[in-house]
Amino acid sequence: MEQNKIFLKEAIKQAKISFEQGGFPAGAVVVKDGEIISEGISLGRQLNDPTEHSETSAIRKACKKLGTTDLSGCILYAALEPCLMCFSVANWANISKIVYGCKRTEEMIGKNFYEGFNVNSEINSKNNRQIELEYIGDFENECLDIIKEWEAKMS
Repeated sequence: MEQNKIFLKEAIKQAKISFEQGGFPAGAVVVKDGEIISEGISLGRQLNDPTEHSETSAIRKACKKLGTTDLSGCILYAALEPCLMCFSVANWANISKIVYGCKRTEEMIGKNFYEGFNVNSEINSKNNRQIELEYIGDFENECLDIIKEWEAKMS
């Protein structure tokens, strides 16, 4: 559990970097064998790429670094609960586990931070291969504060 918190803090650090660079305040890291393989921030608007979410970015970079599309044995750490697209990318990349620090809220969905009320655990249960999902709420308030700061800057 302690190692999960260390890597989750790294994902939150990426969310802060994303915010500082004008992106949405989401961050992610991919870890294999206790080592960070890649990091990702959410710069979709800056890059005119709706798929450039932090999780997808981190997965792309991990695949390139490892020279494979099969990230079996890797863990994706995400500051925010992944959206449906990022969850699907993790599934296609064979990510073994996703650990996240902040759950999606109705308010986030209402502000179009998420595609809707899809529940990853329900979708996961129907997939051919399940990803282990773990929510660690210790840093949820920190993540929500970053979002509030981003919203204040954007208004």
